[in-house]
Amino acid sequence: MQKVPMTPAGHKMIKDELADLLKVQRPANVQAIAEARAHGDLSENAEYHAAKERQSFIEGRIQELQSKLALANVIDPAMINQDTIAFGATVSLMDVDTDEEKKYMLVGPEEADIKAGKISIHSPIGKALIGKREGDEVTVKAPARTIEYEVLEIKFE
Repeated sequence: MQKVPMTPAGHKMIKDELADLLKVQRPANVQAIAEARAHGDLSENAEYHAAKERQSFIEGRIQELQSKLALANVIDPAMINQDTIAFGATVSLMDVDTDEEKKYMLVGPEEADIKAGKISIHSPIGKALIGKREGDEVTVKAPARTIEYEVLEIKFE
């Protein structure tokens, strides 16, 4: 399996969610199943079936998070050459056509969240930005249109 790049913050977020599932949600759900069992006939016990369904979700999520952590290649942006855009960079861009400014952080696919301004290094914009410098023009072939950006600023935080 191929390692997946991840920021220290993204790695911590996954570890925290996993710890919550293992130490809080799983034990609480086990207790809910025990209480529902105590109510008697399981065939018509909606609480029991809901708790078992929740247990299935929790166990699946635990496996998914453990897999993500096993494949994580944690990269500290502070240790990267900061002259060009690379993994972990926060990049300010200007759309040449609309003069609209955008700000993105380049992260691994597991952390990508466009609403939070985090884009995958494997996305069309991410791929186009890698290796560019401040002042460079970048052409991004997006599904809707081809976009020209100017790189205004590169920061590693």
